Amino acid sequence: MNEITSLEKRPEGGPGPIRRTALHDTLVTHLRDMIIEGDLSPGTRLHEGQLGEQLGVSRTPLREAIKYLASEGLVELVPSRGAVVKRFSAKDVQDMLTVLQTLEELAGKLACEAASDAGIAEVRALHDEMVARYKAGDRLQYYKLNQQIHSAIAQLAANAALADMHAILQTRLKRIRFIGHEGPEKWAAAVAEHEEMIVALEARDKARLSEVLGRHLMNAWERVRAAV
Repeated sequence: MNEITSLEKRPEGGPGPIRRTALHDTLVTHLRDMIIEGDLSPGTRLHEGQLGEQLGVSRTPLREAIKYLASEGLVELVPSRGAVVKRFSAKDVQDMLTVLQTLEELAGKLACEAASDAGIAEVRALHDEMVARYKAGDRLQYYKLNQQIHSAIAQLAANAALADMHAILQTRLKRIRFIGHEGPEKWAAAVAEHEEMIVALEARDKARLSEVLGRHLMNAWERVRAAV
């Protein structure tokens, strides 16, 4: 197997930084995408042997990648069963979306007050690329840019506690948020809400941005409730 397993060598004369291997990052991203897109559905047991053969890697890096996804809340380590793709109940999803809604409403207000012009311009660039991916029908890349926008607004709020809690919930809801874009009508509605978001952010209209973000999260529940 052609695996990238070596860490960067320390420079002579002293210790240097240790970085994750390229293989680890690639595996985490690939497995996460498989969960998001439903190739590994909720409740699926992750057989290291079968996955390793499928992906062309040995068990050790695969095991580490699975542990990392467990730390994100996407995988559950179950005694006697091993690693299983996390299954959330409808109440779990609704509860998380309710808290996420509150966090994003607050983030929108704070971002309008604290964000730099450059920070807002970066969100605009993400938005424009997301719309381009939407027009191209590239659902996975659209979704990733969509999530980057929500994370960027949370970061612009300049509140570390808010950003940390937002990141935890957003990670756990990755698959759920992805299925919220299934079907042309749901997808178009989500894009329209994002158009409202960027206009409000650029105008620094904190009441408007907070309202749009809250409505977007309420609508997210309506878009996914039948699938959970």
